[in-house]
Amino acid sequence: MIEVENLSYTYPGNAQPTVRHINFAIGSGEIFGFLGPSGAGKSTTQKILTRLLRHYQGQIHIAGKSLSAWDSDFYNHIGVGFELPNHYAKLTAIENLKFFATFFDKEVIPPTELLDWVGLQEEGDKKTESFSKGMKMRLNFIRALMHRPEILFLDEPTSGLDPANARILKNIILDQKAKGTTIFLTTHNMHDAEELCDRVAFMVEGELKVMDTPRNLKLQHGTRVVEVDYGKDVPHSRVFPMDTLGSNPDFLELLQKEYVQSIHSKEARLDDLFIQLTGTRLN
Repeated sequence: MIEVENLSYTYPGNAQPTVRHINFAIGSGEIFGFLGPSGAGKSTTQKILTRLLRHYQGQIHIAGKSLSAWDSDFYNHIGVGFELPNHYAKLTAIENLKFFATFFDKEVIPPTELLDWVGLQEEGDKKTESFSKGMKMRLNFIRALMHRPEILFLDEPTSGLDPANARILKNIILDQKAKGTTIFLTTHNMHDAEELCDRVAFMVEGELKVMDTPRNLKLQHGTRVVEVDYGKDVPHSRVFPMDTLGSNPDFLELLQKEYVQSIHSKEARLDDLFIQLTGTRLN
């Protein structure tokens, strides 16, 4: 659905490019995580792909057509959830959704149904100037979905949300994927990326450093050990090599003689892998 070849972009007045010769492709129905710290070039790349920034270098094809060949019909096929919510403050939530629905040449999901998806069904007739940041984020999110786009571009979709509302949005994202929607997700939240993404790309200073599935990255760069927590009165912990567990006498004896509280593998975390593979901390 998305093919990017040798993409570079330099903002007017800047001496150095913000995005440098990046390449990637995203398949239909895939959630692709574009990960990196603030200023890495994630949002710039998204703005190029959604035609908010022009005059880039390189080749981009979306849904089989060169990005430069698309006309305004392009926006009937994509949905965009911006990092910072933007609504008409003097309009209600329903009025905002109805207004933005006029931008599309296709049937849209009714505003009341959209509001129900994210727990805002009781807030539809309230002006958005009274909304909290989390409420605005949820309204911003459903606005991107109203016309059933084939491709979703989401920039930090759970930013500013409490865990319960973040869970609602993540469930909707996974439901969209199940329906075949292609999703381009930019974030520096590695927990969200690990939970949602089929593949991730690590972006640092405008360059793509690593690209793979979260599982492959953790297997390739993690440590193959298991940690056993045991003991009733005084808890203890021991670590054993995973490859020899079945024949390890110490491990087998511990299972037989001790009260085992938990056994878990010591997989690498994506945020630790990001630092390890790029030499850069997330912020």
